[in-house]
Amino acid sequence: MAVIGIDSHKDVLAGCLIDEACRPLEHRSIANNTPAGHGELAGWAQGARVERVAIEGSGNYGRPAALALLAAGVEVVEVPPQMTAQARRHQRSNTKTDRVDALAVARIGARDDDLAPARGDGRLDELRCLVGYRRELVQSRTGHVNRLHGDLEKIRCGYHRTISAITSEEALTRVMRLLAGDSGARANVARGRVRHIRELNRQIAELTSQIGALVAASATTLTDIHGIGALTAADILAEVGDPRRFATKAKFAMANGTAPLEASSGRIVRHRLNRGGNRQLNRAIHTAAITQIARRDSEGRRLYEHHLNRGKTKREAIRALKRRISDRVWTHLQHHPTEPHLTPSLT
Repeated sequence: MAVIGIDSHKDVLAGCLIDEACRPLEHRSIANNTPAGHGELAGWAQGARVERVAIEGSGNYGRPAALALLAAGVEVVEVPPQMTAQARRHQRSNTKTDRVDALAVARIGARDDDLAPARGDGRLDELRCLVGYRRELVQSRTGHVNRLHGDLEKIRCGYHRTISAITSEEALTRVMRLLAGDSGARANVARGRVRHIRELNRQIAELTSQIGALVAASATTLTDIHGIGALTAADILAEVGDPRRFATKAKFAMANGTAPLEASSGRIVRHRLNRGGNRQLNRAIHTAAITQIARRDSEGRRLYEHHLNRGKTKREAIRALKRRISDRVWTHLQHHPTEPHLTPSLT
């Protein structure tokens, strides 16, 4: 099929049109900082009657172009930079130019049917934006808390025996009382950190409320799975995008890293841990698994204990449970009718 590959940059879109045999037919350099350039790209794709346009960076510099193509009714897929780099390593020369990269992107787009579709505007994009910003704020708060801990250990050694988890309002209030009357530089810095943490707490709580409202408005059934709350469901929805790109449970498990990788040789048949896949998705599924294990009357806990009784290690049992949860998440994403809780077979 005819495909256009785009290597996106801040000012320029390097494009390459290939035919059904992946032979380059035309190269173009299109402006990426004007609506006219995006219109030219959409016109090129429509005129060439391409099956799809593959873009490296459709979520960054290539996003305006991707939105213009989607508005024109053209299928757009995202090509990860790692795939382009891998294709470049297999060519006979070490040449790296925009034309070479655009050709590589086009060929990847032509042969790979599992590429993620470009993400458009809408409620899901808003959810993705809020989830990403909340992660940033939580990371920033963690940094402030760690530095506050370091300051307090220097001026109030042993404070942690009476005050723990200095992210809650109660703990922060106790820290301020502990610092009362101390006019030293480190104490002033510590008080400043407390103010920053309180402001971050306020912003995080506000974002959490907004994310919860968007998850509720999405009518997703992910929260029916035990261990998946609004925030975990938001993480999954934000990372998955269009669930139709995962045709089977196995493909979804491979994409989120819960499918083990075969490492057999000769008569030895074995599998090893998959450290690839989307780590945010993997973390969300891991959170659900740990939550289920902590609840003694849950089916997840019974499945976990079943694998332990069969001689599996704790880590192996958790991995097996995560794979079952991955399968159930896939089912809910496809909007199939399911039970309200994870109820995997123990056989």
